[in-house]
Amino acid sequence: MFPRDVLSAGPLLLRPPSHGDLGAIVEASNDPVMARFMPLLPSPYTTADAQGYLALAARRWDEGGAEFTVTRDGRHVGAIGLTPPDRWGTVSMGYWVAPAARGAGVAGTAARAVADWALDHGARRVELEAEVENLGSLRVAYKAGFRQEGVRREAKALRDGRRSDLVTFGRLPGEAVETAGPYFPFFRDGHLTDGVVRLAPMAEEHAQPFMAMLEEPVVRRYSLMPPSPLAEHVRRCRYTGFWWMSGQRVELAITDAATGAFAGHVQLVNVTQVLHQAMVGYALMPSFHGRGFMSRALALLVDWAFSATPLRRLTAGTNVDNAPSHRVLERAGFARESVHRQIIPSVDGGWADDVTWELLHPKLGEKS
Repeated sequence: MFPRDVLSAGPLLLRPPSHGDLGAIVEASNDPVMARFMPLLPSPYTTADAQGYLALAARRWDEGGAEFTVTRDGRHVGAIGLTPPDRWGTVSMGYWVAPAARGAGVAGTAARAVADWALDHGARRVELEAEVENLGSLRVAYKAGFRQEGVRREAKALRDGRRSDLVTFGRLPGEAVETAGPYFPFFRDGHLTDGVVRLAPMAEEHAQPFMAMLEEPVVRRYSLMPPSPLAEHVRRCRYTGFWWMSGQRVELAITDAATGAFAGHVQLVNVTQVLHQAMVGYALMPSFHGRGFMSRALALLVDWAFSATPLRRLTAGTNVDNAPSHRVLERAGFARESVHRQIIPSVDGGWADDVTWELLHPKLGEKS
C-alpha cells in the first residue's frame, strides 16, 4: 500500500533502512531500556540480528507496510514502522530511539510525520500502544497527536516475566490534532520540599507503607478506599506517571525530608480540565500526627498547583466529624462551601454528611 518514500520532518530525515545502518542498530538495540520494553528483542543483540531486521524491514515494505530509519544530521538515531493495513485499513505503529538521541523530540516528531503520511496515503486508522510505565513512549503518543482510547490490562509480558498494562492510542483522518503540553508538568527536580517534608510521585516502594497507613483505624475510619491486597496498591503505583502525564490525577508520597520515612499521601483527583478544577485528598500516618506534616505538604501542593498548572480552583471533601482534617484545610486557606447530607459511606455501614471546601487561585480571590 505504502510507497517507499523518503520523508522530511524538521531536522529529521526518514528513509528505508540500509546495510549502512547495521552498526548503529546493533549499538542501540543493546540498550537496557529497549530490552525492558521489547521482550522479543534478542539479548545480546548481534550483527546477525540486525541483518535479520533489515530483511524483515524489506518484507514489510513488500507486504504493504513501512519501515523507516530515522536520521538526524546524517546519523542514524532510531527507527519507526507501520504494519500493513488490515482489512479495515488500520495500521499499527512501532518505534525506538537510540539512547544518545532521547529527550530531543526525535520519536514524537517522527511519529507525527509518519502518522500524517500514512493517513494521507489512505490508512483509515493509525494506532499504537504503550506500556503504562513507559513514560517516554506515552509522551511520544501525546506529542504526535494521538488520542488516548483505553487500557488493555496485563496485555503484555515484559522481559522479567511481569505483565504490563497497555495504553491504546489512535489517530483518524481529518480529526483535529492536539499536541499541547501536559496539563500537569512534572516537578523540575523530581520532588517538592520545604526542608521538613518532601513530596514525590508515588512509586512501587511506597505501596507497602501506603497499604499499612490505610489499615490504621484512624485512617480507615474516614477513608473511601476499600481494603485491597498489596498487589493492587503496587499496580496503582505503577500508574502514577501515566495518570500525571495524561492529566487525570497527581499522586504523591509525603516523606520526612530528614529520614526519608513514608509519612503519608496527598493527591489531586477528580480533575476537570475544562473548568481547571481538581479535588485534594490526603492521609497521614498516625506516627506523624501533630507535627504539621500535612499542613506543610498541602501548602507545597497548593503552591505548585496554582503556580505551575492551569488549575484555578481546588476543592476538598471531609466527613463532618473529621475535625483534624477541617483544621488542615483551614490552615491551607480553604473555605467551607456547603454540606452534602448523608453522602459518605461509613465503616459502620451507615452514611455521613460531607463538608465541601474550596480554594481559589490567589488572583481570582483578589477579584472577588
